[in-house]
Amino acid sequence: MRTILACSCVIPLLLGVPAAAAPAHKPAPEKPVATPKALGTFDDWTAATYEQGGQTVCYAFTRAQKSTPDLPKRGQVLLTVTERPNARDSIAIEAGFAFAPKAEVKLEVGSTSLDFYTAQRNAFARDDKAAVAAFDKGSRAVAQSPGPSDKQVTDTFSLHGFSAAHAAIVKACPGK
Repeated sequence: MRTILACSCVIPLLLGVPAAAAPAHKPAPEKPVATPKALGTFDDWTAATYEQGGQTVCYAFTRAQKSTPDLPKRGQVLLTVTERPNARDSIAIEAGFAFAPKAEVKLEVGSTSLDFYTAQRNAFARDDKAAVAAFDKGSRAVAQSPGPSDKQVTDTFSLHGFSAAHAAIVKACPGK
């Protein structure tokens, strides 16, 4: 089972969020920040790598093309696949809002329905291999999730370019 740390490390890098600042009264020594290295853009998907703990982490992501209803102050909505030497094909959705505890998300790719569990602002595929197989064959993925104030939220993601982006990150981060 993947940890929340995995996604919480990747998503800020995707969004270019700076590291948390130290208190102004005593500056902390600067730590090197992992800078993503682009592998390329593949239709609607972007692939990149970064270093973490001496190991290369590879990821590909796409942003939601459509989200309903419009939620004020909602953050970016991303669908991501991550490759690590010891964790292959980790599929996550960054919702742009915090999920209620134990919320469930359904992702439809054609006639395939995939279940996701949630933790804070992220949803994780229960069966990553099935998700990758569906993404390889599909053209779009539609996520249905419980949003703030019990509003049903629908996010639509393009899968155009997924297979090429996935191949690029698998090549850049081969498994052990």
